[in-house]
Amino acid sequence: MTRALEDLRYENRQFSLGAVLDELYTVITNREQTRPDNSYTSYLFNEGLDKILKKVGEESTETVIAAKNEARQPLVAEVSDLVYHLLVLLVHRGIALDDIAIELKSRRSEQ
Repeated sequence: MTRALEDLRYENRQFSLGAVLDELYTVITNREQTRPDNSYTSYLFNEGLDKILKKVGEESTETVIAAKNEARQPLVAEVSDLVYHLLVLLVHRGIALDDIAIELKSRRSEQ
């Protein structure tokens, strides 16, 4: 990670993963509601759950393959694709990020 990126990461909280996920979740929710033309996200919603699940499966496999290699950037890219498609799945199923946060927090509390 470059020093400039590290500085941005710590100085600008909007660059935090939580903020980015919140923003992306909001965009995906908007796309589900408005279904704009020429939107890949709209295409996924129009195709339905089976298409979304197929993409989650494909991106999961690509993430595993990227993880087996030494290169860092392909793994970052594949994890990003997987997270995006998981967010599409969550929006489609009406599950909020807060639901995931509560579940993860409860697991930590159980230890």
